[in-house]
Amino acid sequence: MDKMFDNPWFIKILALLLAVLLYSSIPHTGGKLTDVNVPGEQTTATIKDIPVKVYYDTENLVVSGIPNTVDVTIKGPITHVQSAKALKNFEVYVDLTNAKIGEQKVKLKIKNLSDKLKATMKPASVTVSVQEKISKEFRVEAEFDSSQIEDGYSAGLPVVEPRKVKITGAKSDIDRITYVKATLEGNGKLKATISKQAQIQVLDKKLNKLDVTVEPETVNVTIPIKSNSKTVPINIVKKGTSPEGVTIESIELDETEAKITGSEEVLKDTESVRVEVDLSKITENTTLTLPVIISNGITKVTPQLVKATVVVKKEEQKTATDEQVTATDEEKTVSGIPLEIQGLADNFKAEVNDPTSQTVNLQVNGPTESVTELGPSDFTVFIDLSGLTEGTHDVKIQVKGPTDIEWTPDKSTAKITITNNA
Repeated sequence: MDKMFDNPWFIKILALLLAVLLYSSIPHTGGKLTDVNVPGEQTTATIKDIPVKVYYDTENLVVSGIPNTVDVTIKGPITHVQSAKALKNFEVYVDLTNAKIGEQKVKLKIKNLSDKLKATMKPASVTVSVQEKISKEFRVEAEFDSSQIEDGYSAGLPVVEPRKVKITGAKSDIDRITYVKATLEGNGKLKATISKQAQIQVLDKKLNKLDVTVEPETVNVTIPIKSNSKTVPINIVKKGTSPEGVTIESIELDETEAKITGSEEVLKDTESVRVEVDLSKITENTTLTLPVIISNGITKVTPQLVKATVVVKKEEQKTATDEQVTATDEEKTVSGIPLEIQGLADNFKAEVNDPTSQTVNLQVNGPTESVTELGPSDFTVFIDLSGLTEGTHDVKIQVKGPTDIEWTPDKSTAKITITNNA
């Protein structure tokens, strides 16, 4: 053996044989080397909120009960799982192309997912309701927050354009429709007519929102808003009793009318406002600044203050001579003096409600020779309706008569109703 290994040709031939043996032991195809198949690592991942598509006859059917999204858990080689999770290039769907009307349980399916991945969904199946789709027209009712209206203003009937809308949905939902409302949203107080677009809401009798399609989705809502005010007379109300020896001859206001603001109902029932004069504190001619008193419900009055000019007459202490003169005076009642109406516009008609007899009685006092012959024709009793409008008013009764006679009417005011002659 030593001699053989010492021979260089023997070594060369042995090396060649080993090389040929090594070459023949390596697998090859077509003279090229191939990849070595090494098993890949497996993994599992959950992809959340994958949208669910539904295939059905959208023109004639309505489907409910399908979840908007599902969670999909995939399992397989890590590279495929990572790719599917990143791209989400697969689809979860429900096939209802051959579904029948009514409730039924269907499975959720998945497509376009690599065949090397296995997928499970949560939920895996759902109960769906397939119903006939119908369309119907409904009238829209406008709605707004009345507390947004400024005090002293009122809102008229809202105007909606278009008045009707087309609502499409499942027959069971259409049959449940109770309210179709357009709610006008707004900020701040309103004191002028407003017009805005409003979203339509479709509700059942329990005010639950229904899953239907509305065409158009919005309408234009106009709310007319107007000021609530009118002009009424200012009445003088006397309080208390004048001090002894003091007689109130007249009380005149610098403003005889006031503009009041409030709700329509309150204005309808309010015919006047008043100022109160405390006679017990008046001993001489004076001018008072008095607040205008309004009834409940009136929110504003203009003017708020008026000036009242009070003229008084003081009785002097009687002397013996005075008593002799007084002894010649006489008092009597003049009855049945007609109440005349003056200052009424031609297009109005007035009716006297009180006194119903349309006559006034006077308690007169003066020299005997003058009083004895007095009768109804010696006096003019009238009410001045200048500037008054339609409605019921309390008007001061005025008297004209002989200058040397004093008188007191049995009524200080008359209640009259003015109507339009047209």
